[in-house]
Amino acid sequence: MKTKKCSLIFLFVSISSLLILTNSCKKDSTSVPLAIGQNYQGGVIAYILQPGDSLYDANLTHGLIAAPSDQSTGTTWNNGSEIYTGANEVKIGTGNANTITIVGTQGNGNYAAKICSDLVLSGYSDWYLPSKDELSKLFINQLAIGGFTTDGYWSSTEKHIDSTTDLAWAEHFTNGNTDTYTKGDSYRVRAIRPF
Repeated sequence: MKTKKCSLIFLFVSISSLLILTNSCKKDSTSVPLAIGQNYQGGVIAYILQPGDSLYDANLTHGLIAAPSDQSTGTTWNNGSEIYTGANEVKIGTGNANTITIVGTQGNGNYAAKICSDLVLSGYSDWYLPSKDELSKLFINQLAIGGFTTDGYWSSTEKHIDSTTDLAWAEHFTNGNTDTYTKGDSYRVRAIRPF
């Protein structure tokens, strides 16, 4: 009988857990909609995907979260190696792939993409250096996100000129101007992650 009692208790606990899990998965009609500038999942919502964006789904809210502060007040894009990495994706949703490519090519060190890929913040470890278009969304929404300066910020997007010249895109947060710069130049870094 003792075994039955334990089985019944286990069954009761399992059913209770299932009911709690089922109830916690229901959509809460009183929940506050997500908004740019809202603290969320380790940072601040920086952008919410719109129709036409890659990975946009009308039934789900997805977007980008910015770290609440800069990860560097000035660092290089590369690890001192002036080589073309192939991180040339520009669009929203491509910064993570660029970051993986950069770190895979450049290796260890203290440079923009590596700083972002190594970041663990509020329990999240999927941070990356934004692509050119993702960085532009940070500029547009910088007041809602907070913590930016008027300096330039690196993107993960590279521009291959020729066999001896490779540059990377940065954006100035005074006016939103984007341009390419020598990868050894020093600019700020702000990591992002998807949600």
